[in-house]
Amino acid sequence: IAQTYQNIEIILVNDGSKDSCGEIIDYYGGRDHRIIPVHKENGGVSDARNTGMAYSSGDYTFFVDGDDWIDLTLVKRLVERIEQDNADIVQTSYYYAYRDYLLYDERFEKRDDPPTVLDNQQVMKELVVNQIVKNFAWGKLYKTALIRDIPFQKGIFFEDVFWSHLVMQRVDTYVITHEPLYYYYQHAESIVASYSKKNLDFLQGLKQRHAFLEKYYSHLADESYKEMVKAHLIHYQLLVRNRKTDSSGMYRTEIRLYIEKNYARLQKAVAENKELKLDLTLFQFHPSLYILFLAVKKLLRIMRLLPRTKGLKRIITDQKDRGVSV
Repeated sequence: IAQTYQNIEIILVNDGSKDSCGEIIDYYGGRDHRIIPVHKENGGVSDARNTGMAYSSGDYTFFVDGDDWIDLTLVKRLVERIEQDNADIVQTSYYYAYRDYLLYDERFEKRDDPPTVLDNQQVMKELVVNQIVKNFAWGKLYKTALIRDIPFQKGIFFEDVFWSHLVMQRVDTYVITHEPLYYYYQHAESIVASYSKKNLDFLQGLKQRHAFLEKYYSHLADESYKEMVKAHLIHYQLLVRNRKTDSSGMYRTEIRLYIEKNYARLQKAVAENKELKLDLTLFQFHPSLYILFLAVKKLLRIMRLLPRTKGLKRIITDQKDRGVSV
């Protein structure tokens, strides 16, 4: 409502909520003609986004997840950028937002860097590499015509992984603005505590994307395999740490079989990444050896005998200074 760019429609989707969300969005709909409250039976994030898109009439579309928030100037600045560069998509950087502080990832970009402009081949590679272009649907201003006929798959977790590459295939010009204007809220619950078999949808999404890349961007196959190795090893770790999710060992077995079946191809893909190559080799020899190796590395880092992995930079600790709209 408080965006400095006023010519917007705000579509609020109540996805079958059992609390007071429906009353809240109707209240705001009655106060501001730009707000469109939409009520539907619970169908999950994908279904909610698809429903919202059906009501959209704007030239551009921006997704905001229900627990995130945005800078007051976000819409104005992204609209100016998308029109100035005649871009198909403009992406803003983001903060990881905790209750009393923010984190910003400075490993690949700085907040005062000039905008990055990517063509079709470049943006697809960056999406696969997963550093400056993420799979997230949020945080990006899209030309509505670009995405209107690409629905999100329903009933899955990590629906963005199944969706983003289909969108990027249509992109001619993709722009990244590095100043963070989006606040990605981080819940206190750890991924281990909340991990379930639905988290494995992520691996299925990567496999579906890999098949797409083999067909349309075959030169990115090795980069895709590299990300597949990382993801499979991470999910194996999570399943080990949360054995209740995989008491029979079925999901761990599926990961082992995938790596065994594709081992030669995966080894070729990670050949120039010494750390990942070692992880893959140890896992193939025996997953328990790989898990032990990770535990030893963690212990050595705690003892400061190995350097800590470079992480995120804490930016701000006082919520009063954020200057954002919820």
